[in-house]
Amino acid sequence: MYLKILAHPVFVSLNLHMPVTVDLSHPLIMLRGENGSGKSTLLHAIYYALRGEQVENYRYKLEGHESSVSEAFMFDAEQHNPRNQLHLFEDQPQMKEFLETASHGQVMLSLFRQTFPSLPAGTILLLDEPEMALSESNQRRIVKMLMELVNEKNMRIIAATHSPALIESSETYVINLDDYVNRNVIPTDMPPPGQSTIH
Repeated sequence: MYLKILAHPVFVSLNLHMPVTVDLSHPLIMLRGENGSGKSTLLHAIYYALRGEQVENYRYKLEGHESSVSEAFMFDAEQHNPRNQLHLFEDQPQMKEFLETASHGQVMLSLFRQTFPSLPAGTILLLDEPEMALSESNQRRIVKMLMELVNEKNMRIIAATHSPALIESSETYVINLDDYVNRNVIPTDMPPPGQSTIH
């Protein structure tokens, strides 16, 4: 599966010249790069493409995937922190109590243990900084949890991250936005698997 980004206002301002081709064929992908390099922007661009959404000034072509709204699930560790949305758990007193008393890291681990595994098989899970609030040992633990989702539920996972534990894991395919190379070549078709115009 490939995403070819033909136009995107943020990527143009970051000097990522169009088109940008992203290889999404790997089951566990990590997007790495400095703050402001476009990791979260790319993650959201992938999400919109998977859902078939039209976004102003964003033009894309997704190949090798039949998009379906139910197949893509986006989780932003900062915006979607359940501890900041306790009103959603008024009818679940045990869960609400857990969220009120547990640490941020414990809440994040519960998402990996319970929430993400409850998603339908074949889901494409997009995670923005899933390591947030987790210790180094727990960051290594979630790599194993992500691989279980890949192997047992046939999920595909794409994460924007700064975590060395996630980036350096042998199970992950890394796209490094800091190493973007503009070749000024517009390909006529998609590259072979394992190649992206951003590395």
